[in-house]
Amino acid sequence: MTPEELSAFIRTCLNEAIVAGEVTLDPAEVGEVKVERPRSREHGDWATNVAMQYAKKAGTNPRALAEVLAKRIERADEITAVDIAGPGFMNITLNKAAAGELARTIVEAGSDYGTTTSLRGGTVNLEFVSANPTGPIHVGGARWAAVGDSLARILEAAGAQVVREYYFNDHGAQINRFSASLLARARGEEAPEDGYGGQYIADIAAEVINGEKQAGRPDPASLPDAEALEVFRERGVTLMFDSIKQELADFRVEFDVYFHEDSLHESGAVAEAIDELRERGVIFEADGATWVRTTDFGDDKDRVIIKSDGDAAYFAGDIAYYLNKRNRGADHVIIMLGADHHGYVGRMYAMARAFGDTAGVGENLELLIGQLVNLVKDGEPVRMSKRAGTIVVLGDLVDAAGVDAARYSLVRQALDTPIDLDLDVITSHTNENPVYYVQYAHARTCAVDRNAAQHGVTRDEFDPALLDSQADGDLIAALAQYPDIVVQAASLREPHRVARYLEELAGKYHSWYGVSRVTPRGDDPVDVVHQTRLWLNDATGQVLRNGLGLLGVSAPERM
Repeated sequence: MTPEELSAFIRTCLNEAIVAGEVTLDPAEVGEVKVERPRSREHGDWATNVAMQYAKKAGTNPRALAEVLAKRIERADEITAVDIAGPGFMNITLNKAAAGELARTIVEAGSDYGTTTSLRGGTVNLEFVSANPTGPIHVGGARWAAVGDSLARILEAAGAQVVREYYFNDHGAQINRFSASLLARARGEEAPEDGYGGQYIADIAAEVINGEKQAGRPDPASLPDAEALEVFRERGVTLMFDSIKQELADFRVEFDVYFHEDSLHESGAVAEAIDELRERGVIFEADGATWVRTTDFGDDKDRVIIKSDGDAAYFAGDIAYYLNKRNRGADHVIIMLGADHHGYVGRMYAMARAFGDTAGVGENLELLIGQLVNLVKDGEPVRMSKRAGTIVVLGDLVDAAGVDAARYSLVRQALDTPIDLDLDVITSHTNENPVYYVQYAHARTCAVDRNAAQHGVTRDEFDPALLDSQADGDLIAALAQYPDIVVQAASLREPHRVARYLEELAGKYHSWYGVSRVTPRGDDPVDVVHQTRLWLNDATGQVLRNGLGLLGVSAPERM
């Protein structure tokens, strides 16, 4: 019996009790029943607080309602006991066959095991990374790439329709500084004081020059400053875009939409957004500038959107971009921001409310703030990059650790927690390396499969009642948790829950492997016990594959 089946059965028991007059409750008020693992396995296989949830509406106390429900739940052949604990919790124990049946359910479901429809309905626009196109993605951006892509996969597994979006900040002063840095390097000069350094600037400058020469045009470095800057801006930004996209693709991160900030200003979207806010009565003029009255919507101060010199403030682009997303059909917008953007939260939520949307409570707009990443090797911080000169970038991390270890290590910590990544640990092939530990568990399930085939062990027979050892029960209990972990990770926006779950599952499997034989000893014949354990082995491999897939990490068959 799966958690979903048990939940549905308890709900049926409650509805039957209502029809029989044992419970005074409107059936329309009965929603999904939550079941979860008890903190201690001694308390049973599953626990539910359904009696505490509906007792007040039913005009009774939770324990009395639990007693009514327990009598009905105990009638199921798959259930051996229902114990009422505390004020009304119900601890449910399944018989061995019902618990073991999960192994076959998982194998037959395959990659669909763990997917749900809990978030079905509407479109989620998930924006992440969105690094300025003035250099390679730094290691902090690599964290947003790993976490954002994993979150997108998890949301989809929970039934959501997700649009992955990258916002290119190709408008404003940083692009001017980038172009000036390219030109300076092309002329053999020092970059401007506020410009950009690193080998990548020299590489892009050389590529721009070569491209212009191949097209039969003059060396752009020899042109007058204004013309030269325009060439280096147009060609250099495009080359930087292409480099960033390739970096992300190599990191297994793809986007559905690449949105250019410059298009907001060229298309008139900024003016249109301001006009809509003006119609809503939240725009005012003061000190020669145009303002939006965000204090009416929870911000700590009002915000300038058109400066006194007539130029649009950066916040004007944010307003136009958000409205553009909503007009493109995004029911829910999630934006992942770095720690240095914490001050943007209040104004962004206020902006959404000014448009009449709900923000900060799970509807329309949601902002996620991540923390910094530090690389450590031999106990010392890693600070310099051959590519960027002053910072460590995504390519450096991948070169050192590989895509699997890099992605997994970046996603296994809560987003709001700073990370110190120890390169000595994440590049090691030992159980101290979490990704190795999980991947090795999957490779071991595959090795068991190969060994079983050599000994003639197949999945032709299956008797779930034979999965009756403590190790069997612990492993089955861990496998049963996976769908709930996916729902939690999706609803809480916490992909690290999947990683931590996989590590626990790997531990349960390694323990099970140490005491459970899938192949016979010596000349002993193959029996149904071996075949049934093969089902459990393969179920574990399937869940490990599914979970690693949600994190964008490979599941190797050999290590």
